[in-house]
Amino acid sequence: MRSLLGSSPLPPNEARILMAHVLKKHYQLSRSALLSRDDMALDAEALKEWQSLENKRSEGEPIAYLLGKRGFHNIELYVAPGVLIPRPETELLVEIGLNEIARLDCTSDSQPQLLDLGTGSGAIALAIAHAAPQALVTATDQSAEALEIAKINLKELGLEERVRLIPGSWYEPLDQLGFDIILSNPPYIAGQDPHLNQGDLRFEPISALTDHATGLTCLESIISGAKEHLNPNGLIAVEHGFDQSEAVISLMKAAGLREVKAHLDLAGHHRVASGRK
Repeated sequence: MRSLLGSSPLPPNEARILMAHVLKKHYQLSRSALLSRDDMALDAEALKEWQSLENKRSEGEPIAYLLGKRGFHNIELYVAPGVLIPRPETELLVEIGLNEIARLDCTSDSQPQLLDLGTGSGAIALAIAHAAPQALVTATDQSAEALEIAKINLKELGLEERVRLIPGSWYEPLDQLGFDIILSNPPYIAGQDPHLNQGDLRFEPISALTDHATGLTCLESIISGAKEHLNPNGLIAVEHGFDQSEAVISLMKAAGLREVKAHLDLAGHHRVASGRK
């Protein structure tokens, strides 16, 4: 094992992550075995898997897809090429949602109703349901493949009774109005953005990354429909690109939302905009 890691073309931290995955899958060994048993030889089956993972990662395939999982806001999610890989900056949306749920708990006797538009793997919806058992969560997505992955995560986390998954685009499939909170991380990369051909984005579903236009069309649809679907004083918060804050703030004001705010992510970029009905 030591020689395999030493000769790998991958960055050392990536090689160790993939080797730890092989050790756990084939030998039920923890990551500490990378040190305590570094002279261990892999059997033929484990060696074949290591070589496959090493080759795929060398070609750029995201580690999250190779492992089939990604941690996000205190939960672990199954991920596959049919969904975006949850990213740390999206945890800002979760925190905004949880803060609003805490505020509602102090001012209302009813269960907070939250809507997650374009749920993908279910990251936002499930992280909030996991952290706030009092909330009832509805999540939509037009991708059947994404919803199947979200269903797996829903079952694994035991949240079936509090999260409802609905197939369809944005608000279109909803059979109710009157949400207290709407959250969304929609496709916001412009169609001609060169980043779509770089890094992990090359392997993620294109329909979840870009609107194939300016990057603002999905955001505009979500924002323009917010007032119709929010309860009085209800909150909407959307993730957007680092250079789209001014445009999204303008969309919210044009839609008649109040208390419109920009929110910074951990890198200091304006990443989320919010407003109230």
